[in-house]
Amino acid sequence: MKIIWLGHSSFRIEWGGQTLLIDPWLSGNPMLPEARRDEATTGATHILLTHAHFDHASDTLDLSRKLKIPVVGQFDLMNHWAENEGIKTVGFNKGGTVDLGGVRVTMVHATHSSSVAGKDGPVAVGSECGYMIEHGGRKIYVSGDTDVMADMGVFQALHAPEVGILCAGGHFTMDMRRAAYAAKTFFDFKTVIPCHYRTFDVLEQTADTLVAALPGVNVIEPQVLEAIDL
Repeated sequence: MKIIWLGHSSFRIEWGGQTLLIDPWLSGNPMLPEARRDEATTGATHILLTHAHFDHASDTLDLSRKLKIPVVGQFDLMNHWAENEGIKTVGFNKGGTVDLGGVRVTMVHATHSSSVAGKDGPVAVGSECGYMIEHGGRKIYVSGDTDVMADMGVFQALHAPEVGILCAGGHFTMDMRRAAYAAKTFFDFKTVIPCHYRTFDVLEQTADTLVAALPGVNVIEPQVLEAIDL
């Protein structure tokens, strides 16, 4: 598998003949150089969306149209976009699994919020989630935006992911200390990749706390557009 960070919570995962864009936020992402946006998305086969906040979803419709690829995500939002935006979607819900050409994706619970700006204030859209991504017996857990949950123990029992891509910046999600607690208490990861940090001053700027708390785990601080081969 090849995991490429695009900054914030955006990833490109090349695996099993598919190229998945996770929460691809390009426009306004201060960590992703504008000149390298095409590089980040060329050849993508699917977009996986964890929730509707701007820093995860604002480029989704344009990318789906430009690349002519489906958006995969929570049923209510996918159904709305399919009917009103004319894009191809794969809508499912928590506990469900879809096969994306040999790469299987299971939607799992997250605890956060999911909304967009409306003319009269925030409008709730769909439901926040995370994903288990599987190919060839190996599994990646993408937490999406979340806090620690006891549900994570169920995720480990059912899926036993070897890689955890965990939000860990604090303020809007769990921070490095809480992400470390989640990893130690509920999972048996070989590799942990933090995200949703370094983007803004209010977020944590290093993963030092996470690294120190997880001896024996390969904690990788990703660099934008540098591939992690696992």
